[in-house]
Amino acid sequence: MTDRASISILSDTIAAVSTPPGRGGIGIVRLSGSLAPSIATQLVRLSQPLEHGRVRLADVLDEDSTSASERIDEALFTYFAAPHSYTGDDLVEIAAHGSPVVLELLLTRALAQGARLAEPGEFTQRAFLSGRLDLTQAEAVRDLIEAQTLTQARLAASQMGGALSRRVAPVKEALVELIALLEAGIDFAEDDLEVTSKDEIARSMELLLPPLQQLEASFARGRIVHDGLTLAIVGRPNAGKSSIFNCLVQCDRAIVTATPGTTRDTVSERISLDGIPLELVDTAGLRSGSDEGANENQTNTLDEAEQLGIARSRTAMADAALVLIVLDATEPLNEEERRLLSSVAARPALVAVNKCDLIKADRPMPDCAGVPAVSTSALSGEGIPALRERILALATGGAAAEPGMLTSLRHHQAVFASLAALADAAEANSAGIPHEMILLDLYRALRALDSLTGATTSDDILNLIFSTFCIGK
Repeated sequence: MTDRASISILSDTIAAVSTPPGRGGIGIVRLSGSLAPSIATQLVRLSQPLEHGRVRLADVLDEDSTSASERIDEALFTYFAAPHSYTGDDLVEIAAHGSPVVLELLLTRALAQGARLAEPGEFTQRAFLSGRLDLTQAEAVRDLIEAQTLTQARLAASQMGGALSRRVAPVKEALVELIALLEAGIDFAEDDLEVTSKDEIARSMELLLPPLQQLEASFARGRIVHDGLTLAIVGRPNAGKSSIFNCLVQCDRAIVTATPGTTRDTVSERISLDGIPLELVDTAGLRSGSDEGANENQTNTLDEAEQLGIARSRTAMADAALVLIVLDATEPLNEEERRLLSSVAARPALVAVNKCDLIKADRPMPDCAGVPAVSTSALSGEGIPALRERILALATGGAAAEPGMLTSLRHHQAVFASLAALADAAEANSAGIPHEMILLDLYRALRALDSLTGATTSDDILNLIFSTFCIGK
């Protein structure tokens, strides 16, 4: 297992371009390690001596030239002295204009002076190993970089600030106190002194459960905020699927005509619904057997295209986490729609009864076989806000946002494992099992919580986590 206190940070100096590939207004070359200041000062000519936390204007020179006339670029040079840097090492950032040629020159020269190219996530890994970040905060750095919605960015920023660690800390503290109490009881056993009773142990463990159970339950929404969901929009031709799709996307993404069967292939678009990333998939219309027979006059090529579109629609519906069935309020349900409603009865699904502006207000809603329904009009916009709210509620299962939510499967598995270990300890305590055996379960619960922050995480897991980062971060 990894013990950060026993790890000596690598003394070698690493370098990488920390901005995305390609041209840009600004490009940054980052160096970290004991030789970072000496190497970096050979790449540029500084206007003033180095000083921690101060930005210096610098000239980027062509190779080893010292002539101002051979200056290639101007740059901003920032030095952070160890241990007061992101990585805990001496760290330098050179911010030049975002020319790939200039950045490549700076990086190539840095490598020639003794630095080596950084591995993916190595800057953040050094921050973790030096104790600047715990593992949940380090993972949040990656999540912030990859955020596609403002809610994802806010959640990642909260995790970077230690929100999850703060939720776990009181539980770990109470668990350590209970372990210490039982250990003391074992030490004084020879003196026939009872340090704590079975009932007191049970009460102490019961107090540990609610915060962990609440944390475990937060994964229901945290996972969705982090990963997003796919929603397939299905229904008969000309029911208004593409119009509903465009309303949700808030632009004319899918082609809409009065001719049934305009959509022949799936069309997808990613949106943010109250911060939840949602991929909407508009599908080709599903026809019943009688409808499909009406296509006999079409060419074989058109029939084949339509059949492929219908097959893809069914695949999209099977793969999607959520299903939105669009019904035409002006038409009675056909057999295909009844089968469709029946097939999603046990799945997260919703019905949009479209074209409600074309029927009388007192007309009853069609029988949707128990699937929740919303009356909508893609033309007038009626019911679309309510549809959005129902989709959001369906996606989150009603789980509310909260600070320090679990967002990754690794986090969830750690909390789940801790709860399982505590359940085993409670069962052993109620059965009168000796304290030595109860301690085995309590230590297992503690190790699971430690793995959240990285106190007892194996090197293999660490390497897997940081390898998913981009180079330069």
